[in-house]
Amino acid sequence: MGTVYVTQEDAFIGKVDERLHIKFEKKTILDVPLIKIDGVVVLGRATVSPAAISELLERHIPVTFLTENGRYLGRIEPEVTKNIFVRKAQWQAAGESAQAIHVVQGFVRGKLKNYRNLLNRRQRENLDLDLSVNVTRLEQAIAPIETTKNINSLRGLEGAGSAAYFGCFDQLIRTTEFSFNNRVRRPPTDPVNSLLSFGYSLLRHDIQGAINIAGFDPYLGYLHCDRYGRPSLALDLMEEFRPLVVDAIVLSVLNKQLLTKADFITEPLSEAVSLTPEGRKRFLQQYAQKKQSEFKHPVFGRKCTYQEAFELQARLLAKYLMGETEKYPPLVLK
Repeated sequence: MGTVYVTQEDAFIGKVDERLHIKFEKKTILDVPLIKIDGVVVLGRATVSPAAISELLERHIPVTFLTENGRYLGRIEPEVTKNIFVRKAQWQAAGESAQAIHVVQGFVRGKLKNYRNLLNRRQRENLDLDLSVNVTRLEQAIAPIETTKNINSLRGLEGAGSAAYFGCFDQLIRTTEFSFNNRVRRPPTDPVNSLLSFGYSLLRHDIQGAINIAGFDPYLGYLHCDRYGRPSLALDLMEEFRPLVVDAIVLSVLNKQLLTKADFITEPLSEAVSLTPEGRKRFLQQYAQKKQSEFKHPVFGRKCTYQEAFELQARLLAKYLMGETEKYPPLVLK
């Protein structure tokens, strides 16, 4: 099972028998059995046939639309699961309830601990690096989480920890061709921020699919404030996966020189930086490989892929909110 990424501008996405058939200028560029697909992501402009949409909905396969540089546009997906009890528990916990505070503590703790572990690992691998100041700042943000019982204060700790992490991100890039000053979004104006934003858009697609499978309403979150059209719960659950998946890929493709400056283009008016079509394909290959890489899940004690872990974490969250477990354990890997 996997995600199909359609990157060819003006491609036609159709259905032939039990297969998804993608063509461009009357030539087949992809032909894959529908049974092997768990999601479709369209980057840029493409035409999707009514028959393909109908079949994808029947098979509970979501279709996400992004701009060619990764900005989220929208999503076509099947009806949410019939498990009303998960959504009822989700809504009952909304606000400053003890359950909401607990899960926000988990999201923030998971993200910041994974940030810290990533910095410690990079420092062990590169003896010339000195990240001790930033690690200490992260420790100072992690320490009060358990005793902080206010969601706005937890957001403040998350912000302080993220600032400490991105404050040394440039040192993690081991090539002189690229540099990073600070996190810039909407639009990203340098290659590193462009990769981070693009990767987070792909991760959002996968996490939103996982929480839909688990039966949640993706628009009601706890760490992220409610905003019209924003899938706050997907953004909440994304936090612990950002360093594990996207940041790790970005550092890998830069440090291994899988991408170079020639793989990026700049839009003249907005100065937005994005990947070329060829660079985008290479990054998508790395993202797909990362999702299928295995690790031992600390809660279940067995090997799983990151793709499976998205759904496992969503189901652990559902069990906690429904009172079946005493805690929500964020995914933290050393």
